[in-house]
Amino acid sequence: MYKKKAHICLEAATQIKHSLGNIRGKNDKIDAQRIAGYAYDKRDKLRLWQPKRETVQQLAHLAATRLRLITVKKQLKTPLNEHDAFSTQKIARQSLQICSHSLKAIDEDLDRADKAIRQVIQADTELSRLFSLVTSVSGIGKVTAVQVIVATNEFKDINDPKKFACYSGVAPFTDDSGKVIKRARVSHMANKKVKTLLHLSAIVAIQYNQDLKLFYERKVVQEKKNKMSVINAVRNKLILRIFACVNQNRPYEKNYQKSLA
Repeated sequence: MYKKKAHICLEAATQIKHSLGNIRGKNDKIDAQRIAGYAYDKRDKLRLWQPKRETVQQLAHLAATRLRLITVKKQLKTPLNEHDAFSTQKIARQSLQICSHSLKAIDEDLDRADKAIRQVIQADTELSRLFSLVTSVSGIGKVTAVQVIVATNEFKDINDPKKFACYSGVAPFTDDSGKVIKRARVSHMANKKVKTLLHLSAIVAIQYNQDLKLFYERKVVQEKKNKMSVINAVRNKLILRIFACVNQNRPYEKNYQKSLA
């Protein structure tokens, strides 16, 4: 459809479904009419879809391949590690020898995937610029940076840190009704892959970034805040720093001083 120069809009199916209210019965013809009606009603707010650059698509596929390799490695290695506690040393050694070639091959494939990802980033000026800016933030590693760049489509589809926090399941939302006041919670409708990587980045940042470490200790030790809530706040701080660096086109500075006019 894009090659035929058709106007395309991508919308979440749940968004269309919830906007229709209480409906009864469905078939392909009725669904098409409901989708067309939704598109007409929201015509002022819908955005035309633009495909990602081929380089970004290649980067996304390489990142997905790398994740699959890590998943397979865990599926093989976790039971082998458990053999030490539940089996004899002879059985554990035998199982490890059987899987040793597979594990070695997976490690080699992971190295090739990492090398391919580096080559794709280094060969593209824009990707290289974004990658250096994102990784300049303390706690943000190479894998997290790649996922953030792919998820935001080089910060074109999402250029607001608040929107990305919502997309990655970091932003808390209230659910109050009258006198019933509940504690704000994060939504399960999120990109779980990005959320997991941001969580790991927050753990690293708390250990090695002095400002975030002091922030975490003050909230948890002195103010007795919930640990996961404080970690979520650190994730949000990392997102704000990433987007500040990208939007201002400058690397992260630990001792930043705002220049006066």
